[in-house]
Amino acid sequence: MASNNNLNIIVIITMCSYIKSHVMKKFVICFVLGFLCLNVVEDFNNRAEAIQYSAINCRKHSAVLTDFGGKGDGKTSNTAAFKAAIANLSKVASDGGAQLVVPPGKWLTGSFNLTSNFTLYIDKEAVLLASQEESDYPLIDPLPSYGRGRDAEGKRFASLIFGTNLTDVVITGGNGTIDGQGEIWWKKFKSQQLKNTRPYLIEILFSNQVQISHLTLINSPSWHIHPTYSRDVIIENITVLAPIDSPNTDGINPDSCSNTRIRDSYVVSGDDCIAVKSGWDQYGIKFGVPTQHLSIKRFTCISPDSAVIALGSEMSGGIQDVRAEEIYAINSQSGVRIKTAPGRGAYVKDIYVRNLNLNTMKYVFWMTGAYGSHPDPGYDPKALPVIKNINFKDVIGKNVNIVGNLAGIKDDPFTAICISNVTVELASKKSLFEKAKKLPWNCTDIGGVSSHVVPKACDLLPEKQVNCGFPTDTLAIDKIVLKTCSV
Repeated sequence: MASNNNLNIIVIITMCSYIKSHVMKKFVICFVLGFLCLNVVEDFNNRAEAIQYSAINCRKHSAVLTDFGGKGDGKTSNTAAFKAAIANLSKVASDGGAQLVVPPGKWLTGSFNLTSNFTLYIDKEAVLLASQEESDYPLIDPLPSYGRGRDAEGKRFASLIFGTNLTDVVITGGNGTIDGQGEIWWKKFKSQQLKNTRPYLIEILFSNQVQISHLTLINSPSWHIHPTYSRDVIIENITVLAPIDSPNTDGINPDSCSNTRIRDSYVVSGDDCIAVKSGWDQYGIKFGVPTQHLSIKRFTCISPDSAVIALGSEMSGGIQDVRAEEIYAINSQSGVRIKTAPGRGAYVKDIYVRNLNLNTMKYVFWMTGAYGSHPDPGYDPKALPVIKNINFKDVIGKNVNIVGNLAGIKDDPFTAICISNVTVELASKKSLFEKAKKLPWNCTDIGGVSSHVVPKACDLLPEKQVNCGFPTDTLAIDKIVLKTCSV
């Protein structure tokens, strides 16, 4: 077993013995690569049975954080333990891969990087506590599709859990918790004390075969989950919780990703629950990597000041083929929102949404062509976005202030909008909506049709006998069946 003082003991081994847990309620898991063997003995609170979980791939080798000097007392930094464990386990990436188990306890840590063919498993009674010290987060360059940090012109603090150029990486658990302890970051951001962009909880770049599942993420300094420039991404059974007034604590932000599915997840946040992105103005246009083939199903959101699903505003690489269904929202600002502006360029097209159930909303549908934040003065105001083929069907809304606020761009209208089978109950007369006597629809510079919509849609969406489209094919990412693995 590796000790705290020597994390790289190399031994010559001829055999690894597996001791059945039914007999001794302990196990020994060994792996061999050349002369390397890590013997792991752990009983996880005297559990007699193996813990099972679902993953894109299972691992041949296994280790526990405590074997690398980890201490789950909530006070001792475990950054070095995580780094040492992952460095050692990376040596067996080509021999069936490895999983690192975070056992019950409170594990304080700064930023650490993952490796390929690797699983990070966070036990149901484990809590990762993100360090609140800036020095525990290395500074990294801005994303090439953004050109600068989002919070400030400087660099970015690396995310708590970070990885780049990976293949087959899984972050999962028994609904274990990752606590970003973000309050100190929120205060610094609001008081403009930060010269660099806040860290996220999980960010994976330039990778493929990524899974993030069965976790509770709370109080991130900024965004919670940010897969970027990646493909074949699975995000399932995730709970995200942050105060509704916390700044930019988006839940899940797929950014310039292809073939992504988001399933069975729940977000309460101070910003968009899901924000689909692909780069910012001239930087995103130059980088040119869209988010496409995104499937969202069985998703619940609470976000009084933001959207359930936002497309943009950073969409300059393009967003195409988004399919969302079985979406539920309570006390949120808008159901589906498209955010763009002159200078963004690119497109948001082929968007399909059905089976929305919304309660206590400001807007059901919200599109704006005047979301005017820009990275710097170098953007091209003539780079106009194309917004077309936007489909909504089978929507129920209750206690809603405004059904649709749809505002395109002058001389660049949003076109081919289709809204069908929508029934919305407006808020009561005692609400601010009635006091202000706002109309249920406000439409400018758009075009399309509507069918069986109550209250009746605006004149720019004339009534037709249509059933708005939703694809009948199945995306490749939705065909992937996870394997049953064990700890």
